[in-house]
Amino acid sequence: MKKVTKSAKFIGRSLMALSIVAALPLMASAHCDTMEGPTVSDAKKALESNNVNYALKWVQPENEKAITQVFEEAMKAEKVSPEAKNLADKKFFEELVKVHRAGEGAPFTGVKPVGTPIDEKIAAADKSIEVGNLSPLEGMVPAEKMPELKERFEKVMALKNFDVNNVDAGREYIEAYVSFFKFAEGEEEGHAAQGEAQESQHAVHTAAKESEHATNTEAKENKEISNPKTADMGTIPFAVTSAITGLAALALGLKRKFQ
Repeated sequence: MKKVTKSAKFIGRSLMALSIVAALPLMASAHCDTMEGPTVSDAKKALESNNVNYALKWVQPENEKAITQVFEEAMKAEKVSPEAKNLADKKFFEELVKVHRAGEGAPFTGVKPVGTPIDEKIAAADKSIEVGNLSPLEGMVPAEKMPELKERFEKVMALKNFDVNNVDAGREYIEAYVSFFKFAEGEEEGHAAQGEAQESQHAVHTAAKESEHATNTEAKENKEISNPKTADMGTIPFAVTSAITGLAALALGLKRKFQ
């Protein structure tokens, strides 16, 4: 009976950790990794105008050579066939987005298709830059944060009309642009949610490992007991733990897919 109680304790911890992960909201994709986002839009401009500078402002100087190489391959593929062009263009889009996100310390999970939903705050921030004022974001950002949001917005607007061939000026604009968007969508809250998700994932992993170790030990001990009823008790917590571990892996897999 003590052994079953011990297993139940580990199983309970696994279930608790799993429930925390399942309760966390899925993180919305940033629009820079979508086909309709600004990064891919600039990549398309680069290909259409045969000017890689439209794209280079999204990456750091040390990545210019790699991005330029992929860009040149895409330009050459245009003369081969439509199929080759599509493949090369896709590679260019993905490489540009991946390198840009790496520079921000963000993961890359592929370029999302047209129509991918984005956070309403991101859409409103985009609209604000388009119309030249913060009215689209009214009511979405706490009043106490509006002064700083306005300051970041004004910096974006001041840097917006840069010469496309002045890549340094372009990077300065992108830096201000990203800073504005992060603040508009609630950078602090986003980081807190990511931290909570990471802690919960660690809790699931730890609890599952402990539970697996405990039940394996009990199963081994129970095999040495001649009483069939007692021996069967070792397989019960093992089966339950296996199911919990599988559910935990599934939950984490789904969460990573939508991050």
